[in-house]
Amino acid sequence: MERWRRAFAENDKDFKELFGVKKEIFLHMHDILTAAALERRKKGGRRPALSPGDQLFMTLQYWREYRTMKHLAFDFGISKSTVSDTITLVENVFIQSGVFRLPGKKALLSKENEGRTFVVDVTESPIMRPKKAERVVLRKEKAAYDKDANHC
Repeated sequence: MERWRRAFAENDKDFKELFGVKKEIFLHMHDILTAAALERRKKGGRRPALSPGDQLFMTLQYWREYRTMKHLAFDFGISKSTVSDTITLVENVFIQSGVFRLPGKKALLSKENEGRTFVVDVTESPIMRPKKAERVVLRKEKAAYDKDANHC
C-alpha cells in the first residue's frame, strides 16, 4: 500500500492540516504527475523508486514541514539525491502544466489585483562560514614572505 493512501483515511480538515492542500487538489496534482510519469515511461529507462503518489506525498511533506532531505530519504528508503531529484521533478512538472504556477510580477501588480494582499514566505537563515577565498589569499601571502626570507 502506498504511503499517501494511508493519509486519505484522515478527515478533510486533518488532511489539509497535514499537507497544506485539500484532498481534491491532491488528487488533481496526482493526476498531473501520473500523466507526466506515463509520458516519461514512453521513452524507456528505469522505473522510479517511488510511485507518482508517493513522490507528491514526499514533496508536500518537504514543502509543508521544511524537513531535511536526509530525513525524507530515511523515511522513504531512498537516497538523498533521489529525494532532491524527485522534488525538482515534481516542481518542474507543475510549472510546465501551468495549473499550479503563480502569476508573474506584472500580473500581480495589475489593476485587477489592486487592493489584494499577497503573502509569500521567503524566510531563510544565513549560514556563517569562513570564505574560501580568504584562506587561499592568506596562504599565498605567507608563502611569498617565506620565499623572500630565504633569499636574504
